[in-house]
Amino acid sequence: MKQFGGPAAFLDRSDINTDEIIPARYLTEISKAALKPHLLEDLHLEDGSFDPQSEEIQNAQVLITRSNFGCGSSREHAVWVLEVNGINMVIAESFARIFRQNMFNCGILAIELKKNDLDRLFKLQGKVTVSVDLDKEQLSVSSDNGASVLCPFSLNPFDKQLIAAGGWLAYADAKY
Repeated sequence: MKQFGGPAAFLDRSDINTDEIIPARYLTEISKAALKPHLLEDLHLEDGSFDPQSEEIQNAQVLITRSNFGCGSSREHAVWVLEVNGINMVIAESFARIFRQNMFNCGILAIELKKNDLDRLFKLQGKVTVSVDLDKEQLSVSSDNGASVLCPFSLNPFDKQLIAAGGWLAYADAKY
């Protein structure tokens, strides 16, 4: 099974839409690889300091954000750009329904946490790493300054099967 977790990047905003994840002007690209340099290219955070080319974003395997991540259109390109950039997990309070299912279909973990658990994660300082125990349904989030947070989560059985298989296509190949 695919490993989940790794270095995390924080996107402290709700309602990050699919056009901010991958701008519509790149939807004519015919390969996932062509999408890679455009991850979060049009995202703007309130403090104005966001740089999609920052080391934190470039090295991230996990995104931690607020509520309603992936809202807007139902384009799969928004999940593909995460996948091609090595993002294997997004942690949020909630996801747009179709976007969330597209994540599981592509074998990317979508973890929903309660607001107070997310607030605890956003208070961590320094470089943050996430590890996940799918069997126990628990996240372990630690900072390079020694702080750590444990967060329970839950997945429905079908989503667990999709993740274990590596996504919808691998699941369908094994089952049908």
